[in-house]
Amino acid sequence: MSFKDQLFVLSQYAAPHDLISKAFGAASECRTPAIKNWMITTFIRKYGVDMNEAFLRDPLAYDTFNAFFTRALKHGARPLDTTDGAVLCPADGAVSQLGRIEQGNIFQAKGHSFTARDLLGGDAARAAPFMNGQFATVYLSPRDYHRVHMPLAGTLRETIYVPGRLFSVNPVTASQVPGLFARNERLVCMFDTELGPMAVVLVGAMIVGSMETVWGGRVAPHSPDVVVKRYTADGASPVRLDKGAEMGRFLLGSTVVLLFGANRVRWDPKFAALVPTRMGERMAMPYP
Repeated sequence: MSFKDQLFVLSQYAAPHDLISKAFGAASECRTPAIKNWMITTFIRKYGVDMNEAFLRDPLAYDTFNAFFTRALKHGARPLDTTDGAVLCPADGAVSQLGRIEQGNIFQAKGHSFTARDLLGGDAARAAPFMNGQFATVYLSPRDYHRVHMPLAGTLRETIYVPGRLFSVNPVTASQVPGLFARNERLVCMFDTELGPMAVVLVGAMIVGSMETVWGGRVAPHSPDVVVKRYTADGASPVRLDKGAEMGRFLLGSTVVLLFGANRVRWDPKFAALVPTRMGERMAMPYP
């Protein structure tokens, strides 16, 4: 690792994560044309964003930087794989890691792992269905489409907001910060599906203004404690989402972690660390 990368990682331990993220979040909502247009055009130039895929192709037509960043794609830009039983990739990006959850441990990078229990908020009963199951971690780079979609049709059981730090989640940081995805702020979304329990975890990161879900809007509990919301209580209106439907989005980039139980899915052999992903492509099939 280069000296520059080492300095970048070390500086994050001392950085005021919340303050930096709040400042960027406020700037990202600015509607002053000169400011928001400069932010958008600078971002497109720096990261090589392809606006030809966007529903609204004119970058200056967006009201705010956040509106640009969470832009919708034009119809047909991400066709859904129609293979019977296919588990779809939830987001554009690249595989960080995927594989088996070994005795409750999830591989992060060489020399680093974290537990499913810690990732899901510290509750052993919540993590139990995923023991010896399968996980996939998808990293969304700044240039990617930042809406997250359903790998399978599912009914939302509960969400768990887990407070934490806001380290960067890029590959350099993932290789150096122990337990990164179980240290950062995150929203755990637990679904019941035809393949059993499925966890879709939206992991926050440095300068991520916030996260949103289609059923609850912006996630901003501002709580130092874990916050659990249950959606299957008597009298509650169920939240059911179809396969491929949008379920959430990041206001500035981050990572999605998927969890399935044992003997439920088998990952497509073409996927491995650093392999690019596209929302809607077949990522896995049901276990034989």
